[in-house]
Amino acid sequence: MASAKTDGSRQERPLRLWPGVVAVVVQWATWYLVPILVPTTAAGYAAALGGVGGGLIVVLWWLFFSRAAWSERLGAIGLMVVGLAVTSRIVDESVATAGMGMLLYIAAIPILSLALVAWAVATRNLSDGVRRVTMVATLLAACGGWALVRTEGVSATGSHFAWRWSQTAEERLLAEAGADPTAGAGSSRAAEVDADWPGFRGSLRDGVVHGPRIETDWAASPPVEVWRRPVGPGWSSFAVQGDRLFTQEQRGDDEVVVSYDRASGAPVWIHRDAARFWESNGGAGPRGTPTLRGGRVYTFGATGILNVLEAGDGARVWSRDVAADTGVEIPYWGFSSSPVVVEDVVIVAAEGKLAAYDLASGDSRWFGPEGGGGHSSPHLLTLDGTTQVLLLSGTGAVSMSPDGRLLWEHEWSGYPVVQPAIIGGGDILINGGEGVGVRRLAVEQGAGGWTTEERWTSTRLKPYFNDFVIHKGHAIGFDGSILACIDLENGERKWKGGRYGQGQLILLADQDLLLVISEKGELALVSANSESFTEHARFPAIEGKTWNHPVLVDDLLLVRNAEEMAAFRLALTGG
Repeated sequence: MASAKTDGSRQERPLRLWPGVVAVVVQWATWYLVPILVPTTAAGYAAALGGVGGGLIVVLWWLFFSRAAWSERLGAIGLMVVGLAVTSRIVDESVATAGMGMLLYIAAIPILSLALVAWAVATRNLSDGVRRVTMVATLLAACGGWALVRTEGVSATGSHFAWRWSQTAEERLLAEAGADPTAGAGSSRAAEVDADWPGFRGSLRDGVVHGPRIETDWAASPPVEVWRRPVGPGWSSFAVQGDRLFTQEQRGDDEVVVSYDRASGAPVWIHRDAARFWESNGGAGPRGTPTLRGGRVYTFGATGILNVLEAGDGARVWSRDVAADTGVEIPYWGFSSSPVVVEDVVIVAAEGKLAAYDLASGDSRWFGPEGGGGHSSPHLLTLDGTTQVLLLSGTGAVSMSPDGRLLWEHEWSGYPVVQPAIIGGGDILINGGEGVGVRRLAVEQGAGGWTTEERWTSTRLKPYFNDFVIHKGHAIGFDGSILACIDLENGERKWKGGRYGQGQLILLADQDLLLVISEKGELALVSANSESFTEHARFPAIEGKTWNHPVLVDDLLLVRNAEEMAAFRLALTGG
């Protein structure tokens, strides 16, 4: 009679597999499916917690309820711990640093859980030797496989992976690039006309376009591609002046400002700075958008380089290192401000702190108070007849006069990225950061100075880095990755609909129409009304993750992302 085995080498009773199978199914439904079905930031956090929590449940099942031999129970857990520890030292930098250094564990735990359960099911009737050899191979492969990939950043649905040694879009661009023109190679025609689109989100930084009325039946009159060309990475938008357009990119070890021909997309001149910014979530390249004023281009790079260039030929007028001037370290996401020019100064935001420089000489004029972080850009506005520069930062909102006097402050802790909006009557709409919502402020000037009063705070519109627009008593923008409309009287939501990821939009105010660019590079036309969400048309425009703001000048639509840019001609009504 064979004796029962008590050395832990093999169990008499069959493995109890169903709890592990159920746990891993629920884990994967939470970790993988939830972000696809509900592409919001909150759902992404819930998915990450579900993946890690599901892994803990799988471990508890395996250790205490699986009936596996103790040598297999402890051996599997030990292999996973050692495998992850070793893998963390050999993965690509993009994986090691993504998700604040937690991506590897958030992504690997569900994979390891599935590998363990699948191995247990597949080998349940095999011999001890085969089981153990395959266990080692399966778990080490589930860990080590992460050394073969890199991440190309995050989107509304999570991280995107590619083979570690495959060429990036930037590497392909550098390999194919010919002899591009350098600064000084252009002409001065761009300086002879006023800017058509002077910088970030238009002339008032409000994303509003007046004038053109476009056809909305894109089945009959679709956008017509004028040109398309690859670009270096970066989240810069365009500034447009005459026959030129201007943007910022990363080209290898150089951060560049490029002037392109508006009609053909061909480069006219390129200004280079020996600087490179990269972080694993957003990728490489500058985040700010050029500003045009008086025949010059003002740019602020991700590492803190403020340039003033001649618009005609790209010749440098002056340059400053704002990070060094302010004593602010380069933030995790890079400097993201777009410069604003007012009176005789150019102003940028360095991680929530305003810095002003003399237009003519580049000399430092003044610095604002410490802001505690944030990626919003300085916003020029006039309240009660007073010109002021407003910045949203980690401590709230701060308003300065062009000569550096503090006018007023409003406390609201957070990490804002988007722009404030002028409502009228001295009221403004501000945002406190991701998932926080928006707040309407009344700002008044009295005998004792400036005062602010909160009218309401609403979580019915929660922009992250996707700006909103104001139209006919309502604010319309992204609530997570879904468009939403709220009433400015009380902050109540009027409608919510359409999924566009972390996209951007502009408002064709005279036509009550939104032109949306989705995170996937699709164009969409949506009614800008307060009654209901109505999408009129969609059109595939560019490939790749698209966080850059679109630009519309007359009938020419300009779009770009970190890989390519394109120009489309839109049919006008009656034309």
